[in-house]
Amino acid sequence: MIHFFLFAPFQPTPGLAIWSVIIFLLFWFIFGKLAFKPIIEALNTREDDIQNALDEAKRAKEEMSSLKSENEALLQKAREERTAMLNEAKETKNAIIAEARDKAKADANKIMADAKVEIENQKKAALAEVKGQVGAIAIDIAEKVLKKELKGNTEQTDLVNKLVAEINQN
Repeated sequence: MIHFFLFAPFQPTPGLAIWSVIIFLLFWFIFGKLAFKPIIEALNTREDDIQNALDEAKRAKEEMSSLKSENEALLQKAREERTAMLNEAKETKNAIIAEARDKAKADANKIMADAKVEIENQKKAALAEVKGQVGAIAIDIAEKVLKKELKGNTEQTDLVNKLVAEINQN
């Protein structure tokens, strides 16, 4: 067992320790210039890129919120315009119906008035025709009465009664 403690692969001596420190510092300096500086710059660039991406995402989120609120406002405005258009269409429809109803009533009244005038004209024409026929009948009666007058009074009365009965039948 004693041999185990005496054998060591690395035995620090002051010269070896100094050269090891010098080589390590030289290695550290060269490695720092050639490797650490680009690695740190790459990490800083990566950090900046990540921060820029986060800022851009935040701006995009804010823009999306803004667009969403604008869309909601546009939708609300569109709903209001649609409601206004529907109300206007209903009012126009009601106005057209009322106008058509009024025009129909006016046309019906005109037709009724025209029909009354036509009926009155037809009535007057019929009365004139009847008066003409009555006049003709009266002339016939008078003619027949005058012809029979020469025969006697009784016969005249019977003839007038007979002619009146004929007129009533017609």
